[in-house]
Amino acid sequence: MFRLKQLSPSAVPSALAKAERYRLLNEPAQAVSICEDVLAEQPGHTQALTGLILALTDQFPQMDGRVVSRARELAHGLSAPYERAYFSGLVEERRARALLERAGGPVRARPAGGWLREAMDCYEAAEAVRPADNDDALLRWNACARLLNEHPELLEADEEPATPVMLE
Repeated sequence: MFRLKQLSPSAVPSALAKAERYRLLNEPAQAVSICEDVLAEQPGHTQALTGLILALTDQFPQMDGRVVSRARELAHGLSAPYERAYFSGLVEERRARALLERAGGPVRARPAGGWLREAMDCYEAAEAVRPADNDDALLRWNACARLLNEHPELLEADEEPATPVMLE
């Protein structure tokens, strides 16, 4: 096994900028690796944690439920109430959107409706404690509401026995 090399403390800001660039280049695995390196150097670094959550959620369309569980755990572990609620909502929303993408539409993706409602609940909690002039949670809530308004069938109760769903 290889022993990982330690990032120097002074390199953290540029490493986080690189992680963001890798996310923008649609290379979330590279962003995950960089965020992990930052967290090894500075455990609990908020920007690295939120970057890691975002990079993990970028992988939802291609990955299994372990990635979802890890992103959820990281979001629930954020110390600030706003970030905890906002990023928990983001995980659920991106989980729902990934299922919709994988299922090829709302008819075969009914669990996505419940996940979108969970996201909206989280966004409402974030909105209640948001910093001044920060409407990010409101914008995400509206995006979920629009998706549910376009596909009300996502809110219909599934009358068939529960079957395992990808991303659980």
